[in-house]
Amino acid sequence: MIKKQMPEDFLWGGATAANQYEGGWNEGGRGPSIADILTGGSVNTERRLTVPKPLDNEFYPNHEATDFFHHYKEDIALFGEMGFKVYRFSVSWSRIFPKGDETSPNEEGLAFYDKVIDELEKYGIEPLITISHYENPLHLSLEYGGWKNRKLIDFYLNFAKVLFNRYRGRVKYWLTFNEINMLTVPFGAVFCAGMLDKADSDEQSRYQAMHNQLVASALAVKMAHEIDPNNKLGCMLAYHNGYPYTCHPKDVFFAQQYCQIHNNIAGDVHVRGKYPGFALRYFDENNIDIKMLEQDKEILQNGTVDFISISYYSSNCVSLTKEDAETTQGNGTVNIKNPYLKASDWGWQIDALGLRYVLNQIYDRYQKPIMIVENGLGAVDELTEDGKIHDDYRIDYMRLHVEQMKEAIYDGVELIGYTCWGCTDLVSASTGEVKKRYGLIFVDKYDDGTGDLSRKRKDSFYWYKKVIESNGEIL
Repeated sequence: MIKKQMPEDFLWGGATAANQYEGGWNEGGRGPSIADILTGGSVNTERRLTVPKPLDNEFYPNHEATDFFHHYKEDIALFGEMGFKVYRFSVSWSRIFPKGDETSPNEEGLAFYDKVIDELEKYGIEPLITISHYENPLHLSLEYGGWKNRKLIDFYLNFAKVLFNRYRGRVKYWLTFNEINMLTVPFGAVFCAGMLDKADSDEQSRYQAMHNQLVASALAVKMAHEIDPNNKLGCMLAYHNGYPYTCHPKDVFFAQQYCQIHNNIAGDVHVRGKYPGFALRYFDENNIDIKMLEQDKEILQNGTVDFISISYYSSNCVSLTKEDAETTQGNGTVNIKNPYLKASDWGWQIDALGLRYVLNQIYDRYQKPIMIVENGLGAVDELTEDGKIHDDYRIDYMRLHVEQMKEAIYDGVELIGYTCWGCTDLVSASTGEVKKRYGLIFVDKYDDGTGDLSRKRKDSFYWYKKVIESNGEIL
């Protein structure tokens, strides 16, 4: 019987990404990634990008980030104290292959992740590894133009094969690409695909890059299953939830199309193994000519994922009938402000019920297990005089979303895990700021580069510990 409670084996945990958290950018044989030429500050990506290398007079927050590279034991001990069942992290591609196109890996880089997994095993925490999370080696962008170039498929597969073999029997859960569907919006050109030429923000380049990544993903899934049949491979979608702004039929239909294009093209290929009909029409009507090889159809069909994972932070509205409506920010998007919702300090609208809506949408479409691998509140946290962080606003945000997760499970959704973003403070990908804090753990680091990197437990740390201990019963 379906009940409104979490499964006994539910995977509670947290999530980070190497490019925003790890630091050690030029240590241990690591080469530069695209994240390492993005300056700090709340400005658009184009203005933050310095090509072809970092400049002496600029600050690059990702170079040190919040320094997991030197604090991994301390941080994982804190994750263990919270009771994490799973920890989602990414492997920095350029730490394993400094340029990205080498044939042999950097052993020192692999040894670092050996130690990370050792620590996770010490606390009984399941690793969930994202193979590619906004951190393409810079050389692959400068030499090959990023993911619009099909040659990156082979480089990626070489990287993935090294990881699958190295961590066979130690890592069960893998995500092939982070938020692959961000390539449906301009934000994804640099972050997802490492395409640094301004001209490559066009749809032709972005959808070609997404196709190449989908092929790479399918081949990686097949490879992982062959190396270890116990491996579970998932896709990762940034779920764009756009409600119709009015009940005008044009708005209602446009909202459906918005979800199809921005969520379901990538989702359908990952899960069903082929492009849906509406995608082919969209490509035709928008003069998008994706170069596909004859074997791609079979590759996609034979490389479908075992589960679906999503990021969910907020929702927006979309419209064809209201051109003067007020807009607001979202995760990589700008859409119409919903007058019924409150928003974060950065304008992202808080919509916990929308999470239940999204989970039902996804499960009804695909009937695959789902993990929420990013969900959290970016906010300005203030230290009190006695060194405490009272982040009730974050607790409220997470409580409301966990409540709706339980409702979705009661609806019949097969939800298997939740990793809040980011379980410790890190650098915001979208703005290059540390002051946009997501963590349950405060890191003493600031946007001018100062700070001693000490860690402090926020109120949300203790709240989440109780949630995990009670398997979601104490909220």
